[in-house]
Amino acid sequence: MTEEPTARAELLAALEGTLELLQRDGGIQADESADEPGLPLPSLLAQCADRVAALEAAPARPVRTLHHMACTGGTLIAKALAAMPNTVMMSEIDPLSTLHLRAPRPPFLPTDLIAGLRYSPRGIGEETIQRMFGAALSALHDDLGARGLTLVLRDHAHSQFCTHQNRHARPTLYRMVADILPVRAVVTVRHPLDSFLSLRNNKWLHFEPATFEEYCLRYSDFLDAHAGLPLWQYEAFVADPAGVLQEICAALDLSFSPGFEALLPLMALSGDSGRSGTMISSRPRRAVPGDLQDSLTTSAAYARLCERLEYPA
Repeated sequence: MTEEPTARAELLAALEGTLELLQRDGGIQADESADEPGLPLPSLLAQCADRVAALEAAPARPVRTLHHMACTGGTLIAKALAAMPNTVMMSEIDPLSTLHLRAPRPPFLPTDLIAGLRYSPRGIGEETIQRMFGAALSALHDDLGARGLTLVLRDHAHSQFCTHQNRHARPTLYRMVADILPVRAVVTVRHPLDSFLSLRNNKWLHFEPATFEEYCLRYSDFLDAHAGLPLWQYEAFVADPAGVLQEICAALDLSFSPGFEALLPLMALSGDSGRSGTMISSRPRRAVPGDLQDSLTTSAAYARLCERLEYPA
């Protein structure tokens, strides 16, 4: 993003310098008819100039992003995308998350400048964090692009929508990336009852009040923040993995490769919190505790959410 235009300009300048030397020493005569057979260098120079102009006019390559709530089958879908050709998946990314921080003793994070500054008594502003993230993202995006690789960022939306953070007062990962580079993004969802039961089983109810009603309200806020993005149900993916993944790849403009299921055990990603295994198959719903039974019929937020996502309540 920063080095490629400079390199092209330097190459063009070098060719122009060579042409000037040849003309000055009599090796070639300057002429308006640059495309005549006896004058190959001016013709080559014109072609190079055209290629440079075309490259500089081409739109920037997009970053791909994948968004979902915790315990919604996102890791399995992310692993499937990571198995696609020339794809680099970075899992559970949110530069504004504080969920991983531990007090009072800082953990060992030698490569994480943002976390290191979070522990500084001098403090760090979130605008600075976003600039640091943007600089790192741009460098990574340029490097991978030069090698023909595609970057996919898997969001950690739980940090924003299901913790003590004010979810309305900060930008989403999608917005932070879109402020820097073009983005192609998709959202995946799962039946909210199943994801809540899994959250509760993992003891990840990091919000207050830790009720099903509150969770459904936060899930709806997540959907509002990503309104307009193409959306797929996890249950549809489980029922037809290849078909749905091919649709997701098309939305993200990624190459699709069949037979990805055999590669899933090789894809190690953070956030693999579900019931173990890489077999893509439906699982029975966890038992619904007695204290949650009433919420299924009394929660207005749950009824609206199921209707919005086209799930049975």
